[in-house]
Amino acid sequence: MLDNMSAQQRVILAVSLAFLFYVLYTYFFAPKQPVSTQNATQEQSIAGKVPSETPDVKPTPYSESKDEVITYVKSNDFEIHVDKMGRISKYFLNGENYKDDNGQRIQLIDSSFDLLPLEIRFSDASLYKEAIETPYIADISEISLKDEPRTLTLTQKLSDIEVVKKITFTKDKGYLVEISLSQYRNYFISPGFRPNQLADGYAFHGAIIKKADGSLAKIDDGDLKKQEDFTGAIFAAASDRYYTTLLAGINADESIDVSVLPSAVKDPNIFIRGKENLKLQGYIGPKSRAAIYAMDERFDDVIEYGFFTLLSKPIFSLLYFIHSKIGNWGWSIVVITILIRLVLYPLTYRGMVSMNKIKELMPKVKELQERYKDDKQKLNIHMMDLYKKHGANPMGGCLPILLQIPIFFAIYRVLVNTIELKNAEWILWVKDLAVMDPYYILPIAMGLTMFLQQKITPTNFTDPTQEKIMKLLPLIFTVFFLWFPAGLTLYWFVNNLFSIAQQMYVNRIFKLKKITAEKEKAQS
Repeated sequence: MLDNMSAQQRVILAVSLAFLFYVLYTYFFAPKQPVSTQNATQEQSIAGKVPSETPDVKPTPYSESKDEVITYVKSNDFEIHVDKMGRISKYFLNGENYKDDNGQRIQLIDSSFDLLPLEIRFSDASLYKEAIETPYIADISEISLKDEPRTLTLTQKLSDIEVVKKITFTKDKGYLVEISLSQYRNYFISPGFRPNQLADGYAFHGAIIKKADGSLAKIDDGDLKKQEDFTGAIFAAASDRYYTTLLAGINADESIDVSVLPSAVKDPNIFIRGKENLKLQGYIGPKSRAAIYAMDERFDDVIEYGFFTLLSKPIFSLLYFIHSKIGNWGWSIVVITILIRLVLYPLTYRGMVSMNKIKELMPKVKELQERYKDDKQKLNIHMMDLYKKHGANPMGGCLPILLQIPIFFAIYRVLVNTIELKNAEWILWVKDLAVMDPYYILPIAMGLTMFLQQKITPTNFTDPTQEKIMKLLPLIFTVFFLWFPAGLTLYWFVNNLFSIAQQMYVNRIFKLKKITAEKEKAQS
């Protein structure tokens, strides 16, 4: 059957199946992690080169007394609980955009995590044991954040040393932490486990380390088998689809040494090597462009789109710019779809023209196929001569399709990873572009336009089975797009509308040429 398909039909079928496989795999089959992380016993870490001594990764024993909150930090946008162990034990996001399915505010950090932000672990076993049994003392029990940053000082007095941890909170979800020891002992501090909101098949979830050369090391939950070390890193983050908790040097000149260790609960354990006087910048919150840039542009890479990041980032930057002018993410998707199609217009136009020419030549192609049915070599030579004589390129429609493959996938990653689309309205019934259309209007409209596009696109099917397979694609796409985010479906729908308009224009040109040719023939 495939032997009878044209090169263009094979490409269309391959692209459709590849895209379908990609979105179906990421949605249904990519590894999914539990929404919340439970305590588990972990093994001793494996020794690494950097740092020379590794932290004891056995979790801090959980009890109500250890979880006791000693300081509350509140602002209009978030609420933080700091417990007796000097850790951020709870982190809530406030605001209408950050509510769960039950209407409750989102909690990114939970005290049941085995590893919490700003948790310190000493390499010395006896010192570690004493540290987890000795509470910190806070100089203030409640902080209300307005415009000015506020500093919380935590002090832990151990038998041989005193640990002072100063945390300066700012209203933009960021913080600075300074750690000083009266006598240096080898220790490590962590940004904690990743937020426990979304670990799904859509996007990456795990540890992201921005290395000294600016490249990213990404470690998915459950993938790490042995300790990995990074010297001179820019930041270390634990992330899910929409949220992150990270630590970095206080400025661009300050790097950090990072060790990532395997964990029995699958989330990679991130540790940063301590210093006698250590200063770090931290962030907990959504991976939105505005929030990240308000902190530090170095953290921009925590917003990543997998294999297509190189292409997805400029697409998102353009989408973000359009939104800054329009103010509606749905219409911004419409505009960027049209802009992309306009850029590709010359190529797609030539492809459509070539397809129409080939359709006109089909009677002559069939004659050649019948004449040289026993000699494929001569058939191919005569067909190439025929195409060349009439300016038809059988591969002309393939290049535009091939060029659109990475763009489609890049757009897909942008639309499913962008937290700005969460709870973003478009029109009427579409109240959240990050979730499925509740009334299935967009996916059905997308399927109908895909069907219409097929109807008006010239084809040269010689096998009824081929035609049936191609005709089933709109139905297959419609069924699976029922559950995809409305933003992605909107993109595909507008893309189809543009293709239909362009195809109708090309078809009209050929129709007029045919009418003109017939008139000239009649007159002669």
